[in-house]
Amino acid sequence: MMTIRRAEFLLSQSKFGAFPKQGMPEIAMAGKSNVGKSSLINSLCRRSKLARTSSEPGKTRLINYYLINDGPQEDGFLLVDLPGYGFARAPKGEQRKWADMIEGYLTGSRRLMHVFHLVDIRHEPTQEDQMMVAYLRHYDIPFSVIATKADKLSKAQRSRSIPVICRTLAVQPWEVLTYSSEDLTGRDALLEKIEAILSTTTITDDEI
Repeated sequence: MMTIRRAEFLLSQSKFGAFPKQGMPEIAMAGKSNVGKSSLINSLCRRSKLARTSSEPGKTRLINYYLINDGPQEDGFLLVDLPGYGFARAPKGEQRKWADMIEGYLTGSRRLMHVFHLVDIRHEPTQEDQMMVAYLRHYDIPFSVIATKADKLSKAQRSRSIPVICRTLAVQPWEVLTYSSEDLTGRDALLEKIEAILSTTTITDDEI
């Protein structure tokens, strides 16, 4: 299992473009507004204020890059927090802007290794969640589903929720990882998944 030795905020972008450290492997996180992406990043990296959290949906309005393990051990990568989607109260123009940011990144990055698609374990995935999965499949982008806020349900309730997520998003149970930013359920499994992604990915020079 990999160890996160260092984590720092790198930069934000309003649209995908060149940035420092471009060329490192990238793992992105996508999901609805208020699904817990920022909380997951903080708990994964054990940095309570690394990513800004808010009870107000739609707070992440930029593409945020976090530099993980930058050093000689060669297990460094960029963790990319994409704007949350599906915030109905945002103006239509703002929603379109967020969608363009997400699409621009997913189609523009040449170092994107994997996307963690976050859904709330307490609720059936929405139409926007289904559209995100369809988009990832269309562009052949590897992804896994992370069912967040697992601490809000009992183990029995989780066992009933996972099949609903699998059926709605057409994924297999082993493609879904449960996670809690509160009690760290799933943290070790997520670190193991990240290690596997980085160790099995080969990037050639023509992909830069």
